[in-house]
Amino acid sequence: MNSEPSNVVKFYNGEQIPLELHKVRVVQKLHLVPVERRLEAAREAGFNTFQLSTNDVYLDMLTDSGVNAMSDNQIAAMFRADDAYAGSQSFDRLKQAVRDVFGKEYLLPAHQGRACENIIARTFVKPGDVVPMNYHFTTTHAHIDLNGGKIEELVADEAVNPISTNPFKGNLDPAKLRDCIARHGADKIPFVRMEASTNLIGGQPFSIANMREIRGICDEFGIMLVLDASLIGENAYFIKMREDEFKDSSCADILKTMCGLADLVYFSARKVSSSRGGGICTNDRSIAKKMEHLVPLFEGFLTYGGISVREIEAMAVGLYETTDLTVISQSPSFIEYFIGQMVDMGIPCVTPAGGLGAHIDAGRFLPHIPQEDYPAGALAAAF
Repeated sequence: MNSEPSNVVKFYNGEQIPLELHKVRVVQKLHLVPVERRLEAAREAGFNTFQLSTNDVYLDMLTDSGVNAMSDNQIAAMFRADDAYAGSQSFDRLKQAVRDVFGKEYLLPAHQGRACENIIARTFVKPGDVVPMNYHFTTTHAHIDLNGGKIEELVADEAVNPISTNPFKGNLDPAKLRDCIARHGADKIPFVRMEASTNLIGGQPFSIANMREIRGICDEFGIMLVLDASLIGENAYFIKMREDEFKDSSCADILKTMCGLADLVYFSARKVSSSRGGGICTNDRSIAKKMEHLVPLFEGFLTYGGISVREIEAMAVGLYETTDLTVISQSPSFIEYFIGQMVDMGIPCVTPAGGLGAHIDAGRFLPHIPQEDYPAGALAAAF
């Protein structure tokens, strides 16, 4: 296998530039309103970009979550959706995709990744529990708190340093995990959570070597290992590019290796397959049974989980597309190129480039604004 993604071209002067290896076939109208209206809209929104209407926004870079275009094969698959309430063939196809891509037998559907977190936290977290993780996501933190638990973030100290050359800033620190278990006791730790491409520190990945070490510690103390696979495609890409053991491995093999190390995997399709929905999957029937009754209560029947069957069909195709190096290399390769260009211009950025977006370091950009006054929000509003 070639360890380089196919979308990078090299010029005679040594410069490498990524190319878009897809066509855009649908056109959507944008709005470019006068600067006076944009300033007025910002004031109306309280300078909170989440409160802006897209009528007042020309280029929307608020998030990559569920706003990306679906592939032609995903859209085509939506036309064969089986609208049955129970026993839908669409759900059977999604289950098969989960088996093939993640290597997991049992699937519980949910309408979003945060809905998966609700079910997992309600099932396994009780008052006084502690959930160690490489880094939190906001909804993960909230669901654990709501069920009486608390989180401990156990990344290496360098992970929260915006300027770094560490290729795996998302690694969970094994020594900190052992210390956490020693302080709280294994019986107070329902599971250890690893987030593939840690969202809130810039989409930074963990290595399989690190996940194997964490798996060993979990086995030693009888603790379940949970994988948040919402950005697993990007994490797989970085493993292929940065971890020597896997430079000649296929993305499909890397994905199965990661998921195979986890007792339970959950994901948001808004991230992992450019559609809507989510799911919890495992090979342990007893783990699935503990959560199963919560799906009809909060999501929908066990064969649709609050997701339209058309989206279920798109999810299935999107999971398969996650195994394609050309597909998963698009975002991180452009982010890496963009970060490189900005750093050369002296713009303060989070490095190394991650898999979620090109992140400007607002704290260094606006050093006179304290963190509690939201320098990133201020910078976005100013732009």
